[in-house]
Amino acid sequence: MSDDPTCALCGRPIPPDVPQSLHHLIPKLKGGKNGPTVLLHHICHKEIHATLSEAELARNYNTPEALRSHPRLAKFANWVAKRPPSFISRVPKRR
Repeated sequence: MSDDPTCALCGRPIPPDVPQSLHHLIPKLKGGKNGPTVLLHHICHKEIHATLSEAELARNYNTPEALRSHPRLAKFANWVAKRPPSFISRVPKRR
């Protein structure tokens, strides 16, 4: 069992040598500068911002549970969960 932190989106461990980033649950542009953050794999963080606008994040997707409930993010998390924690891929641009 690893002591690595767990990604708030996909649930995989985040080893120290893997690209990672802090996600502001309420975007900084929407007043969340000093608000709560969660640790994510960089690929998971990019997928969140490719999927949702800052306004949508602030209004409806400001908890890890809400993020995981979004259909595209749930599908992505399910897909990426089968990959190793160090998996990196290009994330498509916002649709």
